[in-house]
Parts: sequence; structure tokens; C-alpha cells
Amino acid sequence: MDSLRPRPFSHDPSATEVFRALPEVHPPAQTRPLRAVVIGGGTAASMAIRTALSLGLETAAVVAMADDGGSTGILRDQAGATAPGDIRKCLTAMAADPDDPLVKAFKVRFGFAENHSLGNLMLSALEATSGSFPEAIAICERLLDARGHVYPSTLDRVSLVAKTSDGRTLEGQAVASHSRTSLRKVALRASDAVHGYGPAIDAIGRADLVLLGPGSLFTSIIPNLLVPGIAEALARSSCQVAFICSIADVQGETRGMDALDHFRALEAHGLEGAIDWVLLQGCRPGAEVPEAAMVRYLVADDGQIAAIEAAGARVLARDFTGSQNPSWHDPGRLREALREVMAACPSTPM
Repeated sequence: MDSLRPRPFSHDPSATEVFRALPEVHPPAQTRPLRAVVIGGGTAASMAIRTALSLGLETAAVVAMADDGGSTGILRDQAGATAPGDIRKCLTAMAADPDDPLVKAFKVRFGFAENHSLGNLMLSALEATSGSFPEAIAICERLLDARGHVYPSTLDRVSLVAKTSDGRTLEGQAVASHSRTSLRKVALRASDAVHGYGPAIDAIGRADLVLLGPGSLFTSIIPNLLVPGIAEALARSSCQVAFICSIADVQGETRGMDALDHFRALEAHGLEGAIDWVLLQGCRPGAEVPEAAMVRYLVADDGQIAAIEAAGARVLARDFTGSQNPSWHDPGRLREALREVMAACPSTPM
């Protein structure tokens, strides 16, 4: 009967082991590493972070702060904490040694304590004892020997409001992400004016390459763009902006949307004319993906690709699926596509 008892501890799922097989790339000595910023949140953003780091990019992450589900929601509501969950995931993705016991401990969840993760509790406790959320993040970066910096897009307390394609209004990020129909528009709600976090905006301004996603379009990527200063920084930057479109339709918030719909949603939320590249699924996955028939893939047709290119973005249409999880990007295939995007970034001397 022991096998039927709830496990007191559990680990968050991670694709870390996939990256151990990818040798790191080091730039030529005469140039500084290209600077990359990943904009999003959650597990999918962690994959983009690890891929960028494996390419030798100087990597930072800008993370949405409207998360209100699970452990994060409890800490926000009951402890007044700043949303820690997606920050924690990006911090562990930045860790120099994913096998370090402390890095693993950061991911442990306590089933007997409302499924809180140790990392969420640490960030919230450090925010209280250090006096600020950025200082809590900085302490955790040192503890985890992070290879880059993680920035909240705002320090203000925000929540998400969504309009669905069938005209309903949904309150909260967690509710919106499980909508029964796709979302059409999202906005941030706050008790006072929302301000962009200066270091996050500065990181975008210094970047050579910005990666939007992969991840939840309306609840992880776009909430960052709604923060004053973020979309504006992308619009005026000379960096290459690449949108990594989801491979498959697996969430309520984008149910029924195709790749072109994803692109147009970004345009409608402040990025019209600012996206240089779109990486999307261009074909049905190969026979090596056993669950292929069970997943609705966002395979872009020629018309969708032509419409995206007419808007000024270059398209890389590939098979990005991996054999381990057919709805996730294969790290090796994503890495090769990003090499092509990197080639378009200006070479900068030391």
C-alpha cells in the first residue's frame, strides 16, 4: 500500500539532462559574447535559457509577474510576496551545475505543505528578510552560481485580465491559461500605475538577440509586453528579435490558433514591426515521434509563412519536435536554428 501514499517530496519536471549532451560553444577570443535576453516565464523559457547558454551567449531573462496559480498564488495572497514561481524556474535554468544538490533542492515540492517548492519559499523569505525582491533574486543567483541574471519585468503587484474569442472576461493568469476557448486580448490590472523594472529594460537595450518564448503566449510572453517600457525597448532596439512559436496546441488559451494567429497576437500587443524572426513548426513530425497522432501540431502552411514574411519577419520553418516530448522543442534542433539567427546579429569587438 505504500505506493498509494502521496509522496511528501517531488521534483519539478526538467529537460536539463538533454542539455548535458550539447557541448558549449565559445565565441572567438577577439569578440565579446553576444548578449541574449529570453522573455517569458515557466519551464519553456528555461529551455530557451539553457539553449542560449549552450551557445556561449551572455544570457539574461525577463520574466512575467502576473502568475497567481499554485504555490505562487498562495504566497502572493497569504504572504504578500512577489510572484516567485517563474523566477525560480529561470534561476535554476541559469545554474552552472544542474546536479548540485542545492539546485535540485530548489525544485523540490512539499506535498504536505500545499505543494510549495523550496525555491519559492526561499525567494519569498529572502524578499522579506533582505527588504526587496531584486535582492532576493541576487542572493539566489549567488547560491546557485547562476550564469546570467533573471529580472522581473515589473516589481508592481499586477494581475492578468483576459478577453476570450467568444466574448467572455477572465480574471487571473491561472484562470485565463485554462480557458475553454482561445484568448483574444489580455491586459494588466493593478491598484496603481505599473512601472517597468529598470534593469530589465536596460538588459533588452543592451541585447544583441531577444528570444520571445517558447511558452504560453498570453499568460507568459505577452504579460511582459504589457509592462510600460518593455515593448518600447524592443521597438527601438537594434537587436534581432526572434519569436519561438509553440509546436503544438496543448493549452486552452491558444486552442484553435495557428502560427499566424500567434504572430498577430504579438503584433496586437505592442510588437508590430518589431519581430525579425519567427521559428515555427513547418511539417508533421517524423516517425520517430510516437505520440505524433495524439497532438495537434501548429504546422504552418505556405499562406501563413507568406503573411508573416509580408509583415517583415524572416521565417525558419523546421521540424522542431523531440522524441522525448513531441510538444516540446528539441534542444538540438532549436540550437541549430538559433545559430542562423545569431549569424544575423552584428559582430561586436571586445
